[in-house]
Order: sequence, then C-alpha cells, then structure tokens
Amino acid sequence: MLGLADWSPSMSVAALVASAVVLLIAGSRFTRVVDRLADRLGIGEALAGAILLGATTSLPGLIVTVFAAAKGQAELAVSNALGGIAAQTMFLALADLIYRRANLEHAAASLPNLLQTMVLVALIALVLLAAASPPWQVLGIHPVSAVLPLAYVYGVVLTRRTRHRPMWHPRATGETRPDVPDEAATRASLLRLGVAFGALGAAVAGAGFVVAHAGLSLVAHTGISGTLIGALVTSVVTSLPELVTVLAAVRLGALTLAVGDIIGGNAFDVLFLAAGDVAFRSGSIYESIGGETLYVLSLTLLLTALLAAGLLYRERRGIGFEGVAILVVYFVGFTGLALA
Repeated sequence: MLGLADWSPSMSVAALVASAVVLLIAGSRFTRVVDRLADRLGIGEALAGAILLGATTSLPGLIVTVFAAAKGQAELAVSNALGGIAAQTMFLALADLIYRRANLEHAAASLPNLLQTMVLVALIALVLLAAASPPWQVLGIHPVSAVLPLAYVYGVVLTRRTRHRPMWHPRATGETRPDVPDEAATRASLLRLGVAFGALGAAVAGAGFVVAHAGLSLVAHTGISGTLIGALVTSVVTSLPELVTVLAAVRLGALTLAVGDIIGGNAFDVLFLAAGDVAFRSGSIYESIGGETLYVLSLTLLLTALLAAGLLYRERRGIGFEGVAILVVYFVGFTGLALA
C-alpha cells in the first residue's frame, strides 16, 4: 500500500468516498442477516444489536483508532471513537424522524436497551476519570484501559440476565413493538448466516483500514487538527453502517434491534480507547487528551444522557423531546467545534 506521503488530499477524499460506498452497501445487508441470526440463536434483538450488529459494524472505527494511536496521533484516535458515538446517537434521532407510527424510544421499549445505555454512561465516565486522573500507567498503559473491557463484559452479562429474568417491565401500549422471533428465521441455515455475517464483517474491516490511512494523510497534509478530522470525518464515515442498519431495521419493524445496534455499538466504541492506549507507545493515550477532545467527550456524554431520558420517559408520538435535543446538541455542538 502507498505510504502516507504518497496520499494527496484528493486521494484521501476519494478513498473516504469509496470506503463510504462499501460501508453503506455492507450496512444495508447486515441488518437482515443479524435479525435472522437473533431469531435463529434465540438471543433477542437487543442483545444481537448490541453484540453482533453493534460490535461488527464498529470494526472500521476500531481500526481507525488503533492505527492512528500506533502512528502517535492520539487526538485523532480518541476523537474518532468519541465522534462515532455522538454520530451514531444522532443517527437514532434521524431514524425516529422516519418512523412515523410512534416515538421510536417508546415503541422499542426494552429493559436490555435501557441497561446498555447506563453501561455506556459508565464507560464514558471511566474515560473521563482517566483523562482527569494523575499520570498512572503500567508499561505505558493506564489502568482504566484494563477496566473498560471488564466493565463492558459485565454489562453484557447483566443485559443477558435482564432479558431472561427481568425485575420489571416497560408498560406495553398500542405502539409498543415486542421482540417476537420469526418462525421461518428460527429454521434458517446457521452456516449460511454465519458465512454471510463473516463476509460482511471482512468488508467493513477492510474499509476501515482505508479510512485510517486517509484520515492520517489528511492530518499530515492539510494542517487540520486530528480532533476535527476524527470527530467530523473519519468517525462519521466509519459510522455509516450504523446509519444504514438502523434505518433498515426500522423499515423491517425490528425496532429493538435498531435501538440495540446504536446503544450496543456505542458501548463497544468506548473499548476503542483501551485498544488505542495499548497501541499508543508515547505513554497513556488519556494524558494526550486536549481541550478539544474533552469537549467532544462532554458532548458524547450529554447525548447519551438525553437518549437514556427518552428511553425512560417514552413519549408516545413524534420524535420526542430527546430526539429534538439530540439533533440540536449534535449539530450546534460540532458546528461550534468546527468554527472554534
């Protein structure tokens, strides 16, 4: 592959556009495969969205963060992960605009999705603690990087338990769409579904590698800060599979899968920082978080809190207060960052 010095800004933009097309196509096919896998494996749409769909469609963002960290671009690495979480939360509000029958958070009422949102808040809080803590590190890695995967796995375990042994239930209404397995999907070939899932995962991972090169090249040749490139360019491009999958899931009526994809993918995205900390060899990556990146971190935490409030309050009609607030905070917040 060409070195970064050989990637002109125009080549980088062309690579980003080509990668976006690949990610859009792959994302459009992912939803149906994972929806059928959820029914075939009997794990439920919320957990399938969080693990199978959310984590796999996050692979491009993971590759960008790790690659940027290995090249010493800490701000690009961190802001790519955080910007992806923010963009994907905004995508959920866009999907709410399209689903006209009811408020999406109301219709997709799910205790596992609500719990996953709380897990996401906790993971982001851990990153904030690492950024504000004294320079603790072991072999150049902050202790929080070891805690993040453990907290994520524990959150997944709790989510699975709440699906099978819930202590309370959201009140069902005429607009609630329950997670009921499709009988035909339960008899589908697991091998065929697994091969399709693996092929799509390889496609999005390959696109992520190209986006990583393009993002680093833009930082090197344009003088634009890594925070801006990560928060507004690479994170949005690598999040395109989530946009397509959430819109496709809404169209299929798999509303719990749609919400679980975004929330679970966001929780997985926080783990990018643990991987980036290992790849970053100039100390702990959290020590390199500057004011702009802390701004992106704060916006991400606010957007997640708004989503959690919407899942709890459950407005019946329209986009709801949370959808409007998410769109306003995202566009105003990142416009301010770009103009600063």
